[in-house]
Amino acid sequence: MRIMKAFNRILTALFLSLAGVSMSLAYAEAEAKTETDVKAGDESAKPPPSGDVIARVDDQAITFSQINTMLNSTAVVGVSVPALGTPERDTARIVVLDKVISANLLYLDAKRQGLDRDPAYQRELQGFSTGMLATLYYRHHMAGDISVPEDEIQAFFRETMTPETEMTDELHTQIEATLRKRKLHERLAAQREVLRKGLDVDLYPGNMDPSGDGTRPDDAPVAKIAGDVITRGDSKIMLIAAGRGATTLNPMAMEIDARQAALQKEIDKRIMAQKAREAGLDQDPMYQVRVNEFRKTKLVNMHRKNLAREREPTDEQLKAFYEANRADIMQVEMRKTQDVVLATREEAEALMRRLEAGELTMFQAAAEYSTAPGAKQHLGEVGWVAEGRAQPALDKLIFSLGPGEIGGPVESSEGWHLVKILDVSDAKFDNFEDEETRKLTRRRYIHDRLNTYVQDLRKNEFTVKVYEDNLVRLAQKEADMVARLSEQASQPGSRTEQRIEGLQEFLKP
Repeated sequence: MRIMKAFNRILTALFLSLAGVSMSLAYAEAEAKTETDVKAGDESAKPPPSGDVIARVDDQAITFSQINTMLNSTAVVGVSVPALGTPERDTARIVVLDKVISANLLYLDAKRQGLDRDPAYQRELQGFSTGMLATLYYRHHMAGDISVPEDEIQAFFRETMTPETEMTDELHTQIEATLRKRKLHERLAAQREVLRKGLDVDLYPGNMDPSGDGTRPDDAPVAKIAGDVITRGDSKIMLIAAGRGATTLNPMAMEIDARQAALQKEIDKRIMAQKAREAGLDQDPMYQVRVNEFRKTKLVNMHRKNLAREREPTDEQLKAFYEANRADIMQVEMRKTQDVVLATREEAEALMRRLEAGELTMFQAAAEYSTAPGAKQHLGEVGWVAEGRAQPALDKLIFSLGPGEIGGPVESSEGWHLVKILDVSDAKFDNFEDEETRKLTRRRYIHDRLNTYVQDLRKNEFTVKVYEDNLVRLAQKEADMVARLSEQASQPGSRTEQRIEGLQEFLKP
């Protein structure tokens, strides 16, 4: 029931509001149907699946496992990662799903506009695919398992260490790793000749000379492998980076030498990628998943960048947007507070006298006397309070105090408060002429226009379906699993209990 209620409340509110539908209409739609269908009247969509698929954007399927994987990457999705089986995780899951739906809409729109045929995009996609296949071939057919016998480790130890050196486990591991790396380099050096056997490899050093970077065309060849040409356009970023990197590390290094060495690696990579295809490694499931992820992510980012560039505001548009959205853009003054709540004014005044006399601290007062829920756990720390958000009398007190000051008592609906100011954050972004304010306003403006664009795609161009029944079922299954494991962990003799006992034993002095 918890999952059902949470999803009924959250799902349509987030998804339909993105399409410009009010919150009240979202609830009405939730009552009318269990499947969110933004493009009304579509009879051709597939029926709700029983497996892992929880949404579709036209032919693009979105799975429960895909969302969970993204949920565990806060750097990607920009939200916290709540614990499994909690209402907070349900909410975060919907936020991530909303982001993925928007990304799929942009991906389909980019393909419709033919952006996937852009030469720069095709080069990057080909480069990523080549790198993936080369890595697979290297792991399967070149590196393999490299064993380091114990006698070789001991011989290396005797030859390189002083007589008084002790062979510790850590040193043993370091020596083994060093010898394995040395053997790998030897193997790869020997295999380069084998790798290129029967292939004609031609280099064009003149087309790699740094002096011609400003005038040389992108179709100029830098290498040819059995008729397959590597052009300057294919490799210029890699070559320039290799040359600059070498001269940064060593000002005496020759940039052309570094470029040629990097090109040799690129040639090896391309040969390995071709051999990987011949060996069928391009059918590897992980390879296909990674390439598809890159294809979509790169195209979406490119499309979003183009859309943002097209929506660059004029100064007049930016100023008008700021004035219309000033309350949302600016950050009002905030205070980080610590609070003690008492039942009566007399109790609050008596406690205030003790605080002023130094008989106890605010932390002690909150832990021993505050009636606020959780006061003993968080010791009265309320966190950041924005001006105008607290009840009037309490708000007036909070914003009349300076850092470190204690004030009160003042009454609210909760009781009588004593308040200490722990920190102050001044108002920000309240002046349009300020450079940081203009930058933030520009970001908000473009973000707002991009959201409008995506909403239009969703309502008018592509079919978006969210299979709520399947989403609820899988979320409930996850919650049940967590509850079951939690119950098992609490049983006497469980592995969790054994681990805790072992840790406690380890921590004993």
